[in-house]
Amino acid sequence: MVKYFRSLNGKRYPLPIFFPDATQAVVKTLDSLDIVNTQTPGVLVNTYHLYRELGGGLIKKFGGVRKFMNFDGPIISDSGGFQLMSLVKSKNGKGKVSDIGISFYPSKKRKILFTPEKSIDYQIKLKTDLIVVLDDFTPPTASYDEAKVTVERTIKWAKRCRETYDKYYKLGDGPYLIGVVQGGKYGDLRKYCAVKLAEIGFDGLGYGGWPIDENNNFDYRSAEIIAECAPDDYLLYGLGVGKPHEIVNLHKMGYQIFDCVLPTRDARHERLYVYNENSVKNIELNDDKFYSYYVPSKQKNYLLNEPVSKVCDCLLCKNYSKAYLAHLFRINDISAMRLASIHNLRFYSILMEKLGRVAGDKYIK
Repeated sequence: MVKYFRSLNGKRYPLPIFFPDATQAVVKTLDSLDIVNTQTPGVLVNTYHLYRELGGGLIKKFGGVRKFMNFDGPIISDSGGFQLMSLVKSKNGKGKVSDIGISFYPSKKRKILFTPEKSIDYQIKLKTDLIVVLDDFTPPTASYDEAKVTVERTIKWAKRCRETYDKYYKLGDGPYLIGVVQGGKYGDLRKYCAVKLAEIGFDGLGYGGWPIDENNNFDYRSAEIIAECAPDDYLLYGLGVGKPHEIVNLHKMGYQIFDCVLPTRDARHERLYVYNENSVKNIELNDDKFYSYYVPSKQKNYLLNEPVSKVCDCLLCKNYSKAYLAHLFRINDISAMRLASIHNLRFYSILMEKLGRVAGDKYIK
């Protein structure tokens, strides 16, 4: 099993690793130094959004997105497919998905055709450390036949992505190239997609699609199928995963890379993650409830002269009280969202540190 994440600058980072979403080359309310100070190694940027907002000229001028945002850690670029599919496949979506690519309208007078080749070309320009192939997202409501169409197209696009990547690098010498497994809730389609992607050849496989089933439970079975089909030397990437206990459970299956918007989005909406212990040493990830959520604006917190978490050593917990954070949220000051985001990212970096040292054998429900 792969134990380190390598970056293009020659540095190695221990796995598992979590990447918060810096969609447009910024984690909302934070700067690059804030990210570093939470001991978060890397970030994820969105290919579609950067392609739409910046194009290729400015990125080329700066020599990639790393120098543009002045961030020295590893960076992942997703394909942009999930965002485009969400736009095109929504009820009011304007655009079309075909074997050629995804056509969409960013404005009334502008049409863009986004292809697997364009996705890889642009990600190469970004000079990120991990590139994700363009895939056809399987909607959670898809019938079997509809899901099969997305799987076949995902495989065709993955082959074109690999062919485009090969024009720049030999696999193993450049940024990681990750294939994305689609198929929704249909286990045989997930298996078929994973096997076919492995035949094309990538550095790893990603758990694609929507991971929540019709009963609002996490679809662990699909994650297991992907892990079972992946070659031993492959990275396993939980795309968009997720909640702390979901990350723990996927890590037990062999997943090493995770990204999610949740910790920073929740922070901006007054939802902070807190370990239910008083020291890092005592955190037990196999406990059913090893963490909880803290909401600053609850009345009981307005007068508390204590940190949000005794476990945490972030900027917020080392310097400010629950009462002060509640005050900042109450007056709607931007620093409240910044401090809460810093705290949640530190929670996730502590989680990665714990996972790197602890191996469990029971799922957390």
